[in-house]
Amino acid sequence: QVQLVESGGGLVQPGGSLRLSCAASGSIFSINSMGWYRQAPGKERELVASVSRAGTATYAESVKGRFTISRDNAKKLVYLQMDMLKTEDTAVYYCNTEAKKYSYSVYVHYWGQGTQVTVSS
Repeated sequence: QVQLVESGGGLVQPGGSLRLSCAASGSIFSINSMGWYRQAPGKERELVASVSRAGTATYAESVKGRFTISRDNAKKLVYLQMDMLKTEDTAVYYCNTEAKKYSYSVYVHYWGQGTQVTVSS
């Protein structure tokens, strides 16, 4: 199986920063995209940012200019640097990766367990 373990969530004041990390492990032959989603209470899960294997990043409009996604392919890590945080960024943040276990497998999306980010004064 493929496991994703997130870390770095917590409570921060508006305008502050947090850095989320996600480590992928298990039976992994190849990883394609890696990304972060979030889900606020009463809302649907939404894409925050994703990064391709080549390093091309995509961001939700609401976080552009404030969040930065990066990855370490060799260590199977993905990061989300969150700056200038706003109260509306409060949500559970989920790591997502598109991976396959064998050379002949198809890519499948895997999810982490989620980490809470709370922005409040």
